Amino acid sequence: MTQLEAAPSRARVGVAAFLCGLAFILYLDRNCWSLAVKPISNELDFDGKWQIGTISAAFSLAYALFEIPVGHWGDRHGSRGVLARIVVCWSVFTAATGACVGFWSLLVVRFLFGAGEAGAFPNVARVLAGWFPLTERGRVQGFVLASSLAGGAASPVLAAYLIDAWGWRWMFAIFGVVGFVWVGAFLAWFRDDPAAHPAVNAAELEVIRDNRTAFEAHHEPLPWRQALSHPAIWLLILLMNCAAFVTYFFYTWYPTYLQEARQVDPRPAGWLTGLVLAMSAVGMFAGGFAADSIRRRSRNPVRPRRVYCAAVYLCAAVLLLASKWTDHAVGSAVLAAASCLAFFLQQSFWWLCAIEVSGKHVGALMGLMNGMGVFGSMGSQLFFGLFADWMKRLGYTGRAQFDPAFYVYAAALVVGAVAWLVVDTSRPIGRTESAAAT
Repeated sequence: MTQLEAAPSRARVGVAAFLCGLAFILYLDRNCWSLAVKPISNELDFDGKWQIGTISAAFSLAYALFEIPVGHWGDRHGSRGVLARIVVCWSVFTAATGACVGFWSLLVVRFLFGAGEAGAFPNVARVLAGWFPLTERGRVQGFVLASSLAGGAASPVLAAYLIDAWGWRWMFAIFGVVGFVWVGAFLAWFRDDPAAHPAVNAAELEVIRDNRTAFEAHHEPLPWRQALSHPAIWLLILLMNCAAFVTYFFYTWYPTYLQEARQVDPRPAGWLTGLVLAMSAVGMFAGGFAADSIRRRSRNPVRPRRVYCAAVYLCAAVLLLASKWTDHAVGSAVLAAASCLAFFLQQSFWWLCAIEVSGKHVGALMGLMNGMGVFGSMGSQLFFGLFADWMKRLGYTGRAQFDPAFYVYAAALVVGAVAWLVVDTSRPIGRTESAAAT
């Protein structure tokens, strides 16, 4: 039997494992901040929630500013070295957060942390485009994004116990170490080009060869005029902002909401926040399989995925409002978890649509679309803090101080549902109509 006739090797399973590990650690380090909000505010004598909102928004601003250049860096030079540098940078600044002594040092370090994380997911998208055939990308994307949310779910639980045992400063230091282990293993094993990897045989290379132009480093200028005039690019940017606006409430403020509005102690608040994000991971995982199923069963998947994604957005909005109306804290968290599960059932579709429309410029355009979500993430972080401070000045306390904000978050989900109904990625950037139809 010749090498080509042999069964395909499975090196891409190892690639998927590394990408899942990266995503897990990224959200582990990002979401531990939410449990540190109250002890940081208490120790540093912050007089309102606007300081935490501003510091959190600094992360999002830096993430957006550096997302496109770091994504384009991967397009030009390959993702292996870029991803390693990204993980090293964010790990350093995760640990450095524990050394901060006031508002300004936290603002600077969290800004640098955001810059360090920028470009991670655009370069992950490049690796997916280069290592996996179209029929596998949905489920692999689902695994990767579910892993990120699993890290996000584990983060508040672990952070609550570490803060209780050693304080918030040591918690950040401990979390910062994890990324260095990943970097060492990744650099030793991964290659940008599957053909250069010793574990890839000819049969496996044949499986993925038709997509090689998507990942090969190239120096062609990005066609900005075509990209910025493409309706799907702007609709996907709008959807990213809707998603970021809702999810950053859970990433930044949900433990504070549980503790101050629902009177939940820190450790149970960590567990309930973990539950919400764990259900997000379940939704992400299931959504990846749904994306592959729709692609297999539909000659033209555009219409069925529009309807599917709009429906889950609306379902998420209803469940989020139900969580607000529920009096019992645990019941409210369970409904919020169900809302996140429904919402994340569509997230793999967003990534697949973004990869489809980006053509060979995956890194830069994914950076553009993901980075432009800064308006949603910063808006969420600033809005909830400023809203809570404003309601407090009006004399409201407890749930009355926080709960009306849920109507704004539900409205963002309704806007996203409408946007999904008109997304069309059938004309990729940089390709002719005939090539896009092939």
